[in-house]
Amino acid sequence: MSVVADHPGVSTLVGTPKEVQARLGKSHADRVLVVAFDHINPNVFQALAENFTNVASSMFEVLLERHDRESLERLAEVLVPRTPPSPRLLKEAAMLVRSRKAVLESGDWLTAADIAQLAGLSTRNPSAQPNKWKKQGLIFAINHGGVDYFPGYGLDRDAGFRPVKALAKIIETFAGRKDSWGMAYWFRSDNSVLGGKRPQDLLASAPERVMDAAMDEVQEIAHG
Repeated sequence: MSVVADHPGVSTLVGTPKEVQARLGKSHADRVLVVAFDHINPNVFQALAENFTNVASSMFEVLLERHDRESLERLAEVLVPRTPPSPRLLKEAAMLVRSRKAVLESGDWLTAADIAQLAGLSTRNPSAQPNKWKKQGLIFAINHGGVDYFPGYGLDRDAGFRPVKALAKIIETFAGRKDSWGMAYWFRSDNSVLGGKRPQDLLASAPERVMDAAMDEVQEIAHG
C-alpha cells in the first residue's frame, strides 16, 4: 500500500484493490468511501491521494460541527489551489486552446473508421489496422475526447491509403522531442526550410525535403 494517512476519525487507504481490501479487513470503521481509478498516471494518482486525504480530514472536522473560523479557513485552504495561475500560464493555456482548435478544425484528420473505409480495411474492427500502424510508428494520431484522429496527409492515396513511407522516419526523428500534438502543429505550420510551405503539403511529393526540415527542427530544439 503506497499511502496510509490517518487523521482523527478519518483513515485514507491508498493502493491496489487487494492491498486496500486486506487493510479494510482489519478496520473497525462504520462507513467506507471508495474512489477507484481504472487508468491513471502514478504521479497524478499520488497527488490526488494526498489532496483527498487533506480534504477528507478537513471536511470531517467541519461536519462534526466544529464551525469555528479556524476550521473553515483550513477547509478553504485545502479546496482552493495553493497558488493562483499566473498571467503567463493563462496566456499559454489560451494559446494552446487556439492551436488545438485550429488543428481539429483544419479538416485534415480521420478516424480509424474513416481510414478503414478509404483503405478497404475490415469494418468489423476498423480501429485494428490504424492502431497497429500507430504502434509500429508508421503514423501518429492525436487524441481528442477519447478518440484517435489520424492525419489524412499521412496516407498515400497511390498506395491504397496506407501510411506515407517517409512519415515513419519523421516520427522517429521527433521521438522524445515532440508528442503527437507537437507533430500536428509542426506539420501544419509554415516552414522556412521549405520556402514557407507547410510540411504536410510536401510530405507526399517531396518527402526528402520534409525530412531535412524535421532534422533542422530537431537541431533547433537541441540548441534552443
